[in-house]
Order: sequence, then structure tokens, then C-alpha cells
Amino acid sequence: MPDIVYLNGEFMPIEEARIPVLDRGFIFGDGVYEVIPVYSKHPFRMAEHLRRLQYSLDKIRIANPHDDAGWGGLINEIIRRNGGDDQSVYLQVTRGVAKRDHAFPKGIKPTVFLMSTPLATPAPALVESGVACVTAEDFRWFNCDIKSVSLLGNCLLRQLSADVGAAETILFRNGQLTEASASNVFVVRNGVLLAPPKDNLVLPGITYDVVLEIARAREFEVEVRAVSEAEVRGADEIWVTSATKEVLAVTSLDGKPVGDGKPGTLFRRMHALYQQFKQEHMRTPA
Repeated sequence: MPDIVYLNGEFMPIEEARIPVLDRGFIFGDGVYEVIPVYSKHPFRMAEHLRRLQYSLDKIRIANPHDDAGWGGLINEIIRRNGGDDQSVYLQVTRGVAKRDHAFPKGIKPTVFLMSTPLATPAPALVESGVACVTAEDFRWFNCDIKSVSLLGNCLLRQLSADVGAAETILFRNGQLTEASASNVFVVRNGVLLAPPKDNLVLPGITYDVVLEIARAREFEVEVRAVSEAEVRGADEIWVTSATKEVLAVTSLDGKPVGDGKPGTLFRRMHALYQQFKQEHMRTPA
């Protein structure tokens, strides 16, 4: 069955999807997106993803083209048309098509695009071994809380880790942890789970929220606060989290072992609890 996408009111094979070259998403990166994991055909935390989409649209002053019910219908239909129990649904809204000018044009219709691909979660061997990461200075803009399609900075930073076969690039700004190029970051020191606060320098991750929700429900000791670069480099455990990575242990940072170089005790507990949380979601989807 061919990959079926949605574009501006129509479902079609991906090979047939076209946008005008003057779409502002293409010309300026003027748009936002979401990635929603799907387990057993159930979108995971869809309400939270749609709330974040609304936040991003509001921040860049694009009127939301659908209400939650409308988005839900499109998301479930793209899941149905593409088949497969576990999928990754990508949706994107750009400002639309207009003559090239930096100022926002008036009276244009947003471009809406959805697609679905198979969801590849981390293999058991990767969960067991952990991953290597590198670090870099966070040189991106000051609105990282917007899930913008303008991702060149993230791509350049991710490529630093790809160049050396590492999984992610963990970022610092003025000596403080922000996030990674495509993940949020948690740190464990002396049995305490540390998380940078959600502000304009960090994308408010849905998986980040789930991890904190689980941690607090299971009485982990948690501190949401500024985390220094020194605390990261001296951490007992480091985790990266995202919709597709779920929760992964970082066992090497800049070529040096994190803790004893193996996924830590707290990570193993959180990973098991996260998988349990997913199973419960599949039985009783939101």
C-alpha cells in the first residue's frame, strides 16, 4: 500500500503531493509542526500534542486551521490509511502561499500537511547498552519553545554527533544545560532526577512531561531547576527523551563514560515504568 498523505483537504499518495514554491514554509521556514507517536493505532497524548501545536501557532500568529476534533479526525484517518499498529504522525502548518515579503501577508490560507511513517522505537540492545552523545554550545535563537519548521540550527548541531557516530548533541548555553538537538535531557546526581525548566530556551517536550509525571507518581526525588554544565559532566546518569527515542540512557559523553559507563539503576526503573505507562495508554487511550 503506498504512503498516503494529507495536503490541504485531500488524501493522496505521497508522490502526488505538491506545494507552490512560494509557500512561506518553503521560502522562510514560516510554520510549525508536531510529531505524534502512535501505539497500537492509538495516538499517544494527542490532546497534549494539539495543545502544544496551538501554543506554537499562537506564538507565530497563524490561526489554527482546525479545532481539536478536526485534527483528531485527520490524524486517525491518516493512521487508518497507512496501516500498521505503531506509527509516527507528522503534521505541519505553514502560513501559506504569498508573494515573497518578510512581513506577514493578509488573507492567505495556511498550508496543512500530514504524513505517517512506521514508528521505530529504540531496539532492546540500544536500551541495554545506552548511547554516546557529544556536547556543543547552543547557538540557536531565543524562541526554542516554538516547534518551528525552521530547524537549520538543530540540524547543524545534530550533524556534530552524526559525524562521530553518536546519537545526540547535548547543548549548553552560558554554562547551563538547555536540551539536545532533537531531545530533552535529564540528569541524575546522587539519586536526584534533575530537569531544566521549560522556558523559551527549551522545547516543552511531551515525553519530558510524561517522565516527570511518572517520576513524581512513583516518588522519585525530582528537582526542576537550572542544571549547570559541571553537573551534567559529573552526572551519575544522563537520559535523553523524545517521542521517538522515548527514554534512552547516555553512557558516554564526549568520549568519557557517564557514571560507570552503563545504564543506571534509576534509568532502568524509569524505562520499565514508561513501557508500563504506554501499555496502559493503549488499553485506555485519551
